Amino acid sequence: MKYFGTDGIRGEANVELTFDLAYKVGLGLGTLLKEQLGHRPLVFIGRDTRISGGMLEAALTAGLCNAGADVTSLGVVPTPAVAYLTASTEAADAGIVISASHNPFGDNGIKIFGGAGYKLTDAQEAQLEAYIDNPPTRVLTGGDIGGVKAFADGDPVEAYVRHLTGTAPCRLIGMRVAVDCANGASSTTAESLFRALGADAVITCKDPDGVNINEGCGSTHLEKLQEMMKSGRYAIGCAFDGDADRCLLVDETGEVIDGDHIMGVLADFMKRNGKLKGGAVGTILTNLGLHAFLEEKNIPILSTKVGDRYVLECMREQGWNIGGEQSGHLILSDYATTGDGQLTAVQFLCAMKMSGKTASELNRMIESFPQVSINVAAPNAVKHQVAQLPEVVAVGEEIKAAFGGAGRVVIRPSGTEPKVRVMVEGRDKAMVDELAKKAADVVKVAVEGL
Repeated sequence: MKYFGTDGIRGEANVELTFDLAYKVGLGLGTLLKEQLGHRPLVFIGRDTRISGGMLEAALTAGLCNAGADVTSLGVVPTPAVAYLTASTEAADAGIVISASHNPFGDNGIKIFGGAGYKLTDAQEAQLEAYIDNPPTRVLTGGDIGGVKAFADGDPVEAYVRHLTGTAPCRLIGMRVAVDCANGASSTTAESLFRALGADAVITCKDPDGVNINEGCGSTHLEKLQEMMKSGRYAIGCAFDGDADRCLLVDETGEVIDGDHIMGVLADFMKRNGKLKGGAVGTILTNLGLHAFLEEKNIPILSTKVGDRYVLECMREQGWNIGGEQSGHLILSDYATTGDGQLTAVQFLCAMKMSGKTASELNRMIESFPQVSINVAAPNAVKHQVAQLPEVVAVGEEIKAAFGGAGRVVIRPSGTEPKVRVMVEGRDKAMVDELAKKAADVVKVAVEGL
């Protein structure tokens, strides 16, 4: 793909992701929808709190309207809110999210959902890319031009929070929770959600200013939340990323509960309550400790390429209803068509309350193998070449041989950032550390040589 990565179009705002590109995306999407649907499309647009979001929304809106599509702005809402509202609103034909998720504020992105709330397929993205490179030249006039419409069903934030509240199998009365909103999209929803469920929630990092999203907070920076948990005043801590499609948790001792552990606890809880359909879907980075735990519980697990779209694709093929990634991007398909951090938090907190166990007791149910991940900076133009270079292939084979089948190495380009990711996993922590550094050093030299 020329523009689309594993999670939409990403890049530095006004450098790679420009106003002009966003306009062409809107124009192309509107034209494509009109051709495929045969009627005037309605497209929802939501965004996170980045300063560039308003500018890009204006460009997308202009392009869509120029193609003869109508637009409804949902304002600042989580990514899964756009997916849910698009799918649950009969008139909506597509949804767009303007967000770069966990990336720094200077980056931004465009994610697109079809009318059923699922992200576009590779084939649909390829069709749209053709329109981006060859924009329609026909000029619409008069009543053929699209317009901007208000959300027809009240407040979109309230509608989404009602949906999340309705998924909870219990109330959280008496549970004291610390919540980190990453100064992102969950700043608009978290307080009302946890209040509606009866939790005693302290909401932090909820004052976005356009540039502080993910800055030293959220699911990629858990240190402050861990310190809060060590105070002994909270049962659990929840951290979301900038667009709230991810959730990581911190137990009452300050230990992180990552996406693998969350998925293991929820899959076990769902099975014991007759809610699990089949098994769980992870990725090639899913910790081997989760595999061992699920095997012990007689729960099948499958692995896909890294990326929530591949996880969801496998879930739909299998008819299974839970899948996710270590990053905290979990998909609970009984309630959502994409990853939803706040949905994940609600389900885990209910599993915790209904089990009578503490967060640390649930966390310790799964013993993770030592795993080290190192990111090596690599320009987007060359990052996809690195894993195939002879010296990189050779170090990978050397590490596999050193583990003798009791460990693994994964070297891959990031789908969302200009980086190559190196992951090494095995039973011996010192060995894992040493081999991860060795692989990362080889990758760094290889990148510099391109």
